[in-house]
Amino acid sequence: MAPTQQAATEDRLADLRTRVRGTNINEKTLLATDYLNHFNEFVMLLDLIPAMPDCLADAEAWRPRGYKEHFRDSAFSNRDLAIEAYDEAPPEYRGQFESTVAMIDGLVPKVLDRIRDALAAGDGVRLVHECGSNSQLLQGLMDCVSAIVNGEKPTIDQSGVDALLNS
Repeated sequence: MAPTQQAATEDRLADLRTRVRGTNINEKTLLATDYLNHFNEFVMLLDLIPAMPDCLADAEAWRPRGYKEHFRDSAFSNRDLAIEAYDEAPPEYRGQFESTVAMIDGLVPKVLDRIRDALAAGDGVRLVHECGSNSQLLQGLMDCVSAIVNGEKPTIDQSGVDALLNS
């Protein structure tokens, strides 16, 4: 990157970091944990399914939404700033953030298949296990996303997630 480009980038980052100060957008990563509300909806539905199997239809209707899409459709007070800041989020955080979110998005169909299978088999014990263990797995991944948003660098890879799914 040319020195003038580097300076312009640093100026943009400094400006954004000043503007996000005092908001729910992290100054270091330029990401907001409010995005996790999107996943909390799905996890809450999983927790309800054993007692209210009709909630499966709501869980099946849930769709992954990208960061910008989530904020565009939200009532978050700093949504425009969150969208703007996302484009400037440092790559070391944004890349890890995006790959962890992709893991969560990829797990949802697998989780739903397992729950459907338990319901179809009429196996209440298995249903409780699938809903509970997958809820915990997704919550653990959401905790990783939260840590990334807050400037930490936890490590998790797809093979670790696959191992947990197969246990």
